[in-house]
Amino acid sequence: MKKQLMVVDDSRVMELQIRKLLEGSDFEVSAYCENGEEAITRYAELRPDVVTMDIIMPGIDGLEAAQIILQENPEAKIIMISSLAYDDTLHEARAIGTKAFLCKPIDREGLLKALEAAMA
Repeated sequence: MKKQLMVVDDSRVMELQIRKLLEGSDFEVSAYCENGEEAITRYAELRPDVVTMDIIMPGIDGLEAAQIILQENPEAKIIMISSLAYDDTLHEARAIGTKAFLCKPIDREGLLKALEAAMA
């Protein structure tokens, strides 16, 4: 059975790109959320194996959403995916407890490596 991935990104293009990158892998996208509020609600309902989370989104941003999900579900595995690869952003993501940080644009090898590391 494939591991379930929830993609959180305000860009549908990113969700479709992740689906394509995961073809033939042990992972599949089982849910897509366009913002942090939806991610918090859907995580509680679906309990996916892993979450990819953008940072810049309308409403609650990805860092805040990740923090809330991890406070309520310490076992959650969240990978941040963003074009905001600044030292302070990376530090904040690590401090929250996310498993990895990928810089956009992402590639198949980097995504799969991050997903497998998060699951380990």
